[in-house]
Amino acid sequence: QINLSVIRQYVDYLVSKQNVKGVFVNGTTGEGLSLNTQERKQLAEEWVGQGKDKLDHVIIHVGALSLPESQELARHAAAIGASGIAVIAPFFFKPTNKDELIAFLQKVASEAPAVPFYYYHVPPVTGVKIRVEELLDRIEERIPTFQGVKFSDTDLLDLAQCVHKNETQQFAFLYGVDEQLLSALAIGANGAVGSTYNYLGQKTNLMLQAFAKQDLALAQKYQFLTGEFLSFVIKLGFGVAQTKAIMTSVSGIPMGPPRLPLVAASEDFIAKAKDKLNSIVWPDGD
Repeated sequence: QINLSVIRQYVDYLVSKQNVKGVFVNGTTGEGLSLNTQERKQLAEEWVGQGKDKLDHVIIHVGALSLPESQELARHAAAIGASGIAVIAPFFFKPTNKDELIAFLQKVASEAPAVPFYYYHVPPVTGVKIRVEELLDRIEERIPTFQGVKFSDTDLLDLAQCVHKNETQQFAFLYGVDEQLLSALAIGANGAVGSTYNYLGQKTNLMLQAFAKQDLALAQKYQFLTGEFLSFVIKLGFGVAQTKAIMTSVSGIPMGPPRLPLVAASEDFIAKAKDKLNSIVWPDGD
């Protein structure tokens, strides 16, 4: 079951310990697609409420396999004052080209006409491999609220072409593959949304600062160490359940077990992941 009572503590932890001021709610790590509509609304309300005056951005993912459900969630997000909404491509009956995908996205975005809209591009999960570069072509004519993309794919050529097309920098490209963030920054990504920032947000912010100061060697150190940790846990078997376990261990906030068909991380995994994370010596000496 969802546990609303820990969200206040969660917000305070992100802000004070990780220097994270933006959240993406009901996405992959939050198991949004495993929740029913009422649960998703309750979580959205709690995050917006608890984040007031503490968080800069609360983006609510409102994507669903059913268009009416996605529209209902979009209306709700607008009503509670979300700072943005995002939509994943439907992935049972899939759009087969950009026009079909844009038509779906437009029908959702139009239900929240005053709320910034983001497309959540995650082809490894959805199997919808329509290139974002194609999608961007005059998309703002169809979706006036279109603000950018949560780009969770390793295709850096597609991302580079998107950035190149976005010469006026009107759109945001928020990168979602944490172990490749520095590569994405180098070709023009201007933000990041990822699961590791729950517990490595402070370290990632230090990497972003180093990159902004053009200290590539220092930025690389942070990226390499994040990659070293992720490479280690991926070999053990790493997914949403394991992310919850690591976050619980690091933050002390009970993230709870995942919902079936996902199963909880093993005690062996938790012990090994904790030891590995504690063994890393970061450039800031922590």
